[in-house]
Formats: sequence, C-alpha cells, structure tokens
Amino acid sequence: MASGYSFRPRGWAIAAAALACAAFIALGNWQAHRADEKRALAAELEKRDVTLSGIYRPEYTVFLDNKIRNHRAGYEVITPLRVDGDYVLVNRGWVEAGRTRETLPEVRTPAGRVQVEGIALDHLPRTLQVGAPQTGKVRQNLGLAEFGAETGLRLRPYFLEQHSAADDGLLRDWPRPDAGVAMHESYSLQWYSFAALTVILLVALSFRRVAKG
Repeated sequence: MASGYSFRPRGWAIAAAALACAAFIALGNWQAHRADEKRALAAELEKRDVTLSGIYRPEYTVFLDNKIRNHRAGYEVITPLRVDGDYVLVNRGWVEAGRTRETLPEVRTPAGRVQVEGIALDHLPRTLQVGAPQTGKVRQNLGLAEFGAETGLRLRPYFLEQHSAADDGLLRDWPRPDAGVAMHESYSLQWYSFAALTVILLVALSFRRVAKG
C-alpha cells in the first residue's frame, strides 16, 4: 500500500498560530514606530532652540518613570513654567530613584523668575503603556492635551527639554534623539521574522502521512 502526504492543519494549531502572528506583528510595528519617532525627533531638534523666562509651579511636577542613565534607574522631572499667563512643560532633567518606589527623590526647584534654555519638542518619547492615561506624580508617559485637561493649565503646544544649567541637582546629559534607531529596526525585523517562522512551522507541521489504497 502506497503512502503520501496531505495538508491537514488542526483548528487549534491555526488559532494558536494566528494569535502568535498577531502578537509578533504588533511588537514589530511598535518597534518600527519607535524608530520612526526617533528619526523624526532628531530632524525636529535641528531648528528649535528656545529661551524662556518664567516662574516654576512645582506643585504640578510629574516624575516620568523608568528612565535609565549610566545603568541606574531614575526619573525625568517635568515641571510647568508659567510664561506670560501660559505654561510650558519643562523636562528639567534626570534624578536617580531611591531605594524604594514609595518615596520620591527630593528635587530642588528654583524659586522666583528663572531663564531656561533648551529645545522645543512636540512630544516626549513614549513608552509602551497598556490602559488609560495615568494620573498622579509618577507616570510612564505625559501628553500635553491630557495634562492640560487634568490640571486646567493653559499649555503651549510643546515641551521644553532644558539644556541650560541650574542649581537643582538634576542631570541633563540627554541621550541623542536618534540613539537606538538601528536597535529598534533590528528588533522590528526580529519580531516580523518570528511571525513568518510561525506560519512556516504551521504549514510544515500540518502535512501528515496518509495511506493510499
């Protein structure tokens, strides 16, 4: 009796492969989007030097979590600066996290009118976040529209990444905006490759030997 092969995929295998492919493609798209964001940000920074004079509102300070400098975990400190009746969200710099997450690090905020020099950004780099936008002192991401609606502050449509010196103990050793583009592109290709490999494995494992009379 002769035998041959027949393509007979199982339903559960198709469902599992579809879920895995969807997850891999979503991760690949996210990495590709991060690479595009960094390229756009690098181009944007070439022509957006800004100098502002105003008064900080430290009671609205936000700590952006999971910011790494020299292999140390910490926060980027965002404080609104009042400028002629409007407000600008200033990314003032980085501070190292404490031993526990329950206690935020002490940050000195200059009192009175200050002059701040830096680069205007349409948005801050975003991290992957699941669920609704966060509130409170510690957040993963910060959007202008959401923060303005939450606080009632009239915000100008940009962030200021501070580059001028200040006696506040914050580190302003900003990473290059295009740093990591190649890494994100590599990860994106890796996730897409996993999706393709999943399809190949499904097809290969769905052929079964059958007897022919």
